Amino acid sequence: MRKNKLICKRYFLLFINLLLISTTLLAQESYKTAVDFDNGEYWWGGAVALGSRMPYIQPQKEFNLAIQHNNNQVVPLFVSNKGRYIWSDKPFRFTVNNKSLLIDSDYEKVEVQQSGSNLKSAYLEASQRHLTPTGDIPKDIFFSAPQYNTWIELIYNQNQHDIEKYAQSIVDNNFPPGIIMIDDNWQRYYGNFDFRAEKFPDPKQMIDKLHQQGFKVMVWVCPFVSPDSPEYRELAKKGYLLKNKNSNTPATIQWWNGQSACYDLTNPAAFNHLVNQLKKMQLEYGIDGFKFDAGDNSFYDERIIDSYKKDAISVDHTTAWQKLGEIFPYNEYRAGWKGGGLPLVERLGDKNYSWKAVQDLIPEMLTAGLLGYAYTCPDMIGGGQWNTFLDIKEDEFNQPLIVRSAQVHALMPMMQFSVAPWRILSKENLEYVRQAALLHEKMGPYILELAHQASQTGEPIVRHMEYSFPHQDFATCIDQFMLGDKYLVAPVVNDKLEREVYLPKGFKWKDDQGKIYKGGQRYLIDVPLSRLPYFEKIK
Repeated sequence: MRKNKLICKRYFLLFINLLLISTTLLAQESYKTAVDFDNGEYWWGGAVALGSRMPYIQPQKEFNLAIQHNNNQVVPLFVSNKGRYIWSDKPFRFTVNNKSLLIDSDYEKVEVQQSGSNLKSAYLEASQRHLTPTGDIPKDIFFSAPQYNTWIELIYNQNQHDIEKYAQSIVDNNFPPGIIMIDDNWQRYYGNFDFRAEKFPDPKQMIDKLHQQGFKVMVWVCPFVSPDSPEYRELAKKGYLLKNKNSNTPATIQWWNGQSACYDLTNPAAFNHLVNQLKKMQLEYGIDGFKFDAGDNSFYDERIIDSYKKDAISVDHTTAWQKLGEIFPYNEYRAGWKGGGLPLVERLGDKNYSWKAVQDLIPEMLTAGLLGYAYTCPDMIGGGQWNTFLDIKEDEFNQPLIVRSAQVHALMPMMQFSVAPWRILSKENLEYVRQAALLHEKMGPYILELAHQASQTGEPIVRHMEYSFPHQDFATCIDQFMLGDKYLVAPVVNDKLEREVYLPKGFKWKDDQGKIYKGGQRYLIDVPLSRLPYFEKIK
């Protein structure tokens, strides 16, 4: 009898375990959507950093919008040149395989929507419904003048003497003053907002001087906090830091500069505390704004951390981080989640110093526009990945690469210098780069007009050829673009001195040298290093 009771008890426990397992599996069940590509259909979306792979022609392995970012913005949006689009409020996984797009969501069944018959109609519908423009733009100077970032010249040796020298060189070489961004390691440690006294003997005087020279000044900040610091102890005591899962201890986040604690900005009190720290710094030093680095979804895996907001998922923290930019109009972001329509300055992820990186600028900028990020800067001229600049002597730089990179930037929404062109270029090549900066300044009023238009309609500033001229065989074109609806820009992105340009039909086109071309044809044009080809549309 006892044996039978034990057997019954075992079967009962087995039943309970199976029930628990099945319940867990049901709770983890995902929603799958398969989208077969129509004949001649092309898709863009998901991640800005995958732009050089778009439209998705080749297979794309699974990409998880919840925890992957490839060093740039992610958006749960896909658009096609046949007027179809896909949107979800939550992150999902996607795969491209054999002319099919496979969506796998933990939250909802993702449906395909139809709006019109082309890329523009699909994007505008998705933008107005899900990335509604606010009517505001970042500060005008972002669009009308170059930016100068101290990163590549100084790396982790940010200091007052060399920053002042960098600014003076900009003025001495007749480059337009704009925004100077003081990058990482100006502060005593992470979570602290005081300039390092041994590197910055008088930071207020430095910033006053930069203002007098015509610059606005931004400094680099991040959400991380160095352990065993007064700030760490204060924030931990107040409960303002992310915690380990099922624990009351602050979590340790692994990031590119080591291991740190991290602000939990889903906590309104923690958010307000950080805002007050930044405003205090502005008052003390005269800082205009901040480069908000990090905030990537991969730092906030809810499987291993606990947040103040109990149901917060990874991208909620990215959203909280980017809300700071709505308070500080001088801002810059590299990570983002559904930030289209907001008055935030975005930048492409750090690029290598290479021709491949120069070639990636246009398709990634086109993708940024198609994901709602109109106010985007194409990384730093020549590249922003600092370790690819190490051990290069001044006379060993590939000077045409720097010139062509500057020319790509010239007719983008923004342009940003970091490596000092006056240090590494010949007098002749320096002049070509200076002309690119002056061209950007000259086009500033038109670019600013496009920015205001984007704040109302959501339209990209940099537009895919397929977006502007649907069904004219431009879907796979990734080396020319439209600046608004007026200018077709065709930079050289390799070491050649010529390139082919395909001009849309239905118009005549006047190039940068005054020559008129008939649309609907391909032309092989000469492009010496001094030239950036662009064409004005003539009705």
